[in-house]
Amino acid sequence: FSGVLAEDVLRALLELQDRLAAATAWAPGAGRNVTLRDVCYAPLNPAEPGVGDCAVSSVTQYFQNNGTRLALTATQDDGHNRGTVDWHDHLIYCV
Repeated sequence: FSGVLAEDVLRALLELQDRLAAATAWAPGAGRNVTLRDVCYAPLNPAEPGVGDCAVSSVTQYFQNNGTRLALTATQDDGHNRGTVDWHDHLIYCV
């Protein structure tokens, strides 16, 4: 895996998403600061969306937008061979 599917790029994307989720901007028309909650698409909770309700279309969603999940590894045994699986295997399985 390389390019946009390199682990360091995925971690940078997670950090950027966290910063964007925390961003605010002054909206003169509303007379207040607005946040992601004010503009996000939240189909499962449209009335009172929290940041976690906002739909995210990102490769990091395969890891629930969570760096801890990206770092997870597991031992896998197919009856003949034993090995360790990590985020590469998870991504291949999902897509």
